[in-house]
Amino acid sequence: MQQPRDFSLYGAVDLGARQAAVQRRQQAARNTGTSASGDGETSAFVIDVTEETFNTEVATRSRTTPVIVDLWADWCGPCKQLSPVLEKLANEAAGAWVLAKIDVDANPRLAQAFQAQSIPMVVAVIGGQMVDAFLGAMPEAQVRQWLTQVLSVADQLGVQSAASAAGDADPAEALDTMPPAYTEAQEAMERGDMDTAASVLEKALAETPADPVLKSWLAQVNLIKRVSDYDQAAVRRDAAAHPADVDAQLKVADVEMATGRTEEAFDRLLGAIKRTSGEDRDKARRHLLDLFEIFPPDDPQVKRARSQLTALLF
Repeated sequence: MQQPRDFSLYGAVDLGARQAAVQRRQQAARNTGTSASGDGETSAFVIDVTEETFNTEVATRSRTTPVIVDLWADWCGPCKQLSPVLEKLANEAAGAWVLAKIDVDANPRLAQAFQAQSIPMVVAVIGGQMVDAFLGAMPEAQVRQWLTQVLSVADQLGVQSAASAAGDADPAEALDTMPPAYTEAQEAMERGDMDTAASVLEKALAETPADPVLKSWLAQVNLIKRVSDYDQAAVRRDAAAHPADVDAQLKVADVEMATGRTEEAFDRLLGAIKRTSGEDRDKARRHLLDLFEIFPPDDPQVKRARSQLTALLF
């Protein structure tokens, strides 16, 4: 088994056509009664996950139920061999663990977050940690053996599904332990009501200020709210024409972050901090710290940027 590492996806921001394509794919799957991988089987224990739903369906769910993540793609032959095996075993387990399927083509940021160099890739996420993984299409017997090891780790970490803990309990009850604010905020985000989502998250954070998921979601919602008000082409032109204008640089950094160019956004703000002083410098610093909240503290890009920020300030 691998050493567990913290694994909660914080930066699942998607404002473009990719998310619309994912939603169309899911709707088509629902309309035809098949899963997104096209295997023709639907199940309460097999879920299709997107960048938008990852926090709830994997990171949060894994606190109460082990989640096995299947990274696949339509063009991947070995994926078509392995996915039916995983789905069969998930249904047999009847809620002892849940299979989360991720189409890497439709969700490239998730593939990057898992550092997926090849597929199929299967990852066990327990209690917000990635505890083990394997690559390639293993035979069913080997998959079963691997799952036995994973569930043993889950027992050691104190993570059991409602079904495995209560025998005949409804596995959906495992989600009842999810804080209501998560569900309310997620529903608001899904219908595009970012003002309500922000209000719910701010209220929840006032009660539990150390909750990293709430912090991340609020940072994402605030970013989406800001970028939604921008004319992105005008923002880019303004930043290029006025490199010393801190407000212009903050806006284009937002656009870069929202479109997945995290390193460029961080570097832009670090450059603004280096070139400025006083109020402008503090404004850029605070904006950079706000963007850090989207990601886990041990994210490599955040760690690199935070180290550079420290060097600039001290």
